[in-house]
Amino acid sequence: MSEADPSLPLQGQAAIITGGARGQGRSHALELARLGADVALCDLCEDVATVGYPLATRDDLAETAELVEATGRRCVSEVVDVRDLGSVIAFVDEVKASLGSVDIMVANAGVTAIGSICDMDAAQWGNVIDINLTGVFNAIRAAAPHMRSQRSGRIIGISSMMGRTSQPGIPAYTASKWGVIGLCKSAAYELAGFGVTVNAIAPGNVSTPMIHNEELYRLMRPDLEHATKDDVAPVMAGLHVQPVPWLEPEEVTAAVVYLVSAGARHITGSVIDVDAGASARFTA
Repeated sequence: MSEADPSLPLQGQAAIITGGARGQGRSHALELARLGADVALCDLCEDVATVGYPLATRDDLAETAELVEATGRRCVSEVVDVRDLGSVIAFVDEVKASLGSVDIMVANAGVTAIGSICDMDAAQWGNVIDINLTGVFNAIRAAAPHMRSQRSGRIIGISSMMGRTSQPGIPAYTASKWGVIGLCKSAAYELAGFGVTVNAIAPGNVSTPMIHNEELYRLMRPDLEHATKDDVAPVMAGLHVQPVPWLEPEEVTAAVVYLVSAGARHITGSVIDVDAGASARFTA
């Protein structure tokens, strides 16, 4: 029997990433593949009317799949709406059949919608909650039975620093990300006896299309008709403690890699803050 390659600690494992077509999801997928995991990606690949910026496309999903395969790993990719439990279960079952196991689930899919608590409508609220919170539940619900059966697995829910604090103008996003933390803690408690860990990551501002869009720029700089990236940078930096306006997706990926590593086998029910020090303002 050949010895395991220490440069490929995830060899033989299968990792699923929701919202995997671009941004943080793509970053997580590529690094897990570089570490030896086969990867399964899903994404909605169409816009949502209540979300004020373009979402990932089928071309984005195909590009990420090609980049994963270029590492030499197998890749399964499919258009899936994480709001639909049946579709998510079917996708995860397909991954188990195709790749042989379900070892890592990164519930990453998420959107935001801007609006006052005084005038946000049901569709704006519902789409954010359904994608950001119910979508994480659906991902955990689909993966957990496989992991419980094999008595091993790592689940990560992507929350936000807004899951630990709040800002005006994003009530649905804030509520959904607080909910992700509670959901991960509950699942961690239930699955702890089966060799499955469940943790949340709470990023700060991450440089992806979710923050780099005209709608969010208007929220940050309502005094300007057409705010630019440079205009909003000081305001975004003010949400952090370290003087940086945004982080790169790879910085969140580093926390994902740690949580799926052997060294994190006894970390469960925790929240890892990757937020340029914003957590220095939070209570425990």
